[in-house]
Amino acid sequence: MSQSTPEPTALPKPPNDGITSLQYIDTKNSSRQLLASTSWDGAIRVHDTSSKTHVLTHVMECGPLLSMTSSNDSTNGKVVYTGGIDGSIRQFDIDTSTTSLIGMHGAVNSSSADDKKVACSTLSAIHNSSLIASAGWDARFHIWDVRTSSSKQPMITLDLPGKAFAMDASLDGTKVVVATSGRKNCFIDVRYSSSLLAVNNGNDINNDKENSEQPPPSTQPPIASMILQRDSSLKYQTRCVKFFRPSPQGIAIGSIEGRVGIEYLTDIGIPNPENKKKYAFKCHRVNDTIYPVNDIVFHPIYGTFATGGADGTVVTWDGNSKKKLSSLAKLPTSIACLAFNNDGTELAVASSYTFEEGERDHPREEIYVREVLESEVKPKVVAK
Repeated sequence: MSQSTPEPTALPKPPNDGITSLQYIDTKNSSRQLLASTSWDGAIRVHDTSSKTHVLTHVMECGPLLSMTSSNDSTNGKVVYTGGIDGSIRQFDIDTSTTSLIGMHGAVNSSSADDKKVACSTLSAIHNSSLIASAGWDARFHIWDVRTSSSKQPMITLDLPGKAFAMDASLDGTKVVVATSGRKNCFIDVRYSSSLLAVNNGNDINNDKENSEQPPPSTQPPIASMILQRDSSLKYQTRCVKFFRPSPQGIAIGSIEGRVGIEYLTDIGIPNPENKKKYAFKCHRVNDTIYPVNDIVFHPIYGTFATGGADGTVVTWDGNSKKKLSSLAKLPTSIACLAFNNDGTELAVASSYTFEEGERDHPREEIYVREVLESEVKPKVVAK
């Protein structure tokens, strides 16, 4: 017997202005499933999607919030990090509703109005660590250790070729990709130093003078280097970029011109056993009208992905077989962002106008959650 198609459910007390990010929070508690959101009204909101209830709203006092991430480091508890239009990276503790400043993006020796636009436009947690990566309109990439946030200084700073529009970190905690203006994709290798790994792995260290003068493990910075800059395979501005899940063999790129590009990463040493070629496909188009692809999220179990477009639709795809799987939703306005929960059984969708048609009247912002059927995300069997 075929299952009926699940309907999206709107959550109460949604944001009052454009929604910029969605993030499920790992609560280690199956009775609650927390979803955090940020928006242009400057507030972070938390909902419990299990009970479909509003948990809290907290104004971060840094102007509009453009980005958010959460760490999977179990020592940090229920904590999220936000990037503000004022350049700030802030930590928010959901249990205590307290905030703290991690650091700032900022222009150096600038006097022009343009140079002062130093927003922290995108954030990513480095998996299996206490590190947060940030990138901004100041064309800078920073790495922050949230354990040493009192210093307010980044551990690593790298220059980017342009303003940062999107970013993602690989699940193995070794790579970050940043999409910038000028259609550049920048790949950054991010690793702890070998000496830090040796200490953390329990190697014996004698209490001699040489070792006693070395800094403790928590103060040793990670290795971070720009290993590749290349043009996007798409001809128009990048709106979103994501590493494949669970294995980071490639990236998926969404552009403002209603296309998704699939690229492989053999040129930075990531194997491509089946020697697959890059390709692109059209999506989120209605007759002759072309809509931006605002977000891409990979399913945590099956490695398929969903796209959200400014046409108000959410579609799932099997990148390996180059097939469309299912249309999950048609909502009143643009899909600004998406998020799967940890086991991929639920999808959160932000319905929020993204101004692709300029200033005009539009439906109010809403956050929907929807059950995901296995048939909507499971890869298609390809006949050999």
